[in-house]
Amino acid sequence: MADSRYDPRYDPRAPEEEKPRPFSDLPPPPPDVTPSGEMYDWYVRGLDLLQSGDANAAVQLLTHTAAAEPESRMVREALARAQFDVGLYEEARENFTWIVGIDPADDYAQFGLGLAATKVGDLDGAVEHLALAAAMRPDIGYYGTALRGARAALTAARR
Repeated sequence: MADSRYDPRYDPRAPEEEKPRPFSDLPPPPPDVTPSGEMYDWYVRGLDLLQSGDANAAVQLLTHTAAAEPESRMVREALARAQFDVGLYEEARENFTWIVGIDPADDYAQFGLGLAATKVGDLDGAVEHLALAAAMRPDIGYYGTALRGARAALTAARR
């Protein structure tokens, strides 16, 4: 029996022609699959999906929400978190970068940007943003833990 959660996009053994296009390259959905309700309802439902562990569904719903409210930092943050959880690290990085561009003092966005940068191999950028997050909020232990990990990876990569 095949696993219904299998996604060839994350299988390095899958031939290139079988891998689906990145989510960001897909055309917008037809109007008949746009969620019903108001944008805020979409956002709340997207957060519920994310918190319950269904990040794939959260990405889909929050993408609709971000299209309807492209200037909403809270929507972009939720979308970036969901994208990160499903392995869309470059897309998450883009959304966290947008938030940091609006508010460089947003420690969580700096943290998310640092984690996403780590995942895409930008260790210098990861250390920079994780250091900012840890400096802004030294009381949050996992910021410092992530920073130490990124610094260790950067040191190892330079050897």
